[in-house]
Amino acid sequence: MTNTTDKEKSSAPTLNSKQKKFLKGLGHSLSPVVAVGKDGLPEKIVTATILELSRHELIKIKVGKSSPVSKQETAELLSVKSEAALVQIIGKTILLYKKNPELDKDKQIRLPK
Repeated sequence: MTNTTDKEKSSAPTLNSKQKKFLKGLGHSLSPVVAVGKDGLPEKIVTATILELSRHELIKIKVGKSSPVSKQETAELLSVKSEAALVQIIGKTILLYKKNPELDKDKQIRLPK
C-alpha cells in the first residue's frame, strides 16, 4: 500500500479553516501528552497517541531534538495511523484532533460549522 492509499482510506475528519482556528485556540493552553524521542515512532507511540485522542479528542505531541523522524513525517504518520486530523505543526509540536462520540457530552469538543 502506498501512503496515498492509506490517506484515502483514512477516516480522519476534514476540518475547515474556522474549525482549525477554533482548535488552535483550544490547543494553545494544552501540554504535550505524547513525546517522540530518540526511538522515533515505535508502535507504542502510535498506541499512546490513539489512547490519548480517545481520552481528550485534542492533543499535543512533542517531537524531541533527538528524534530521527522529522516533525512533518511524524505528524503525517500519526494522523494517518490514528485517523485524526492534523490541526497544526508549530515548532516541534503537533496538534491532532479526533472526535470521540463515546466521551461524556460535557467533555466533547463542539466544533463551529
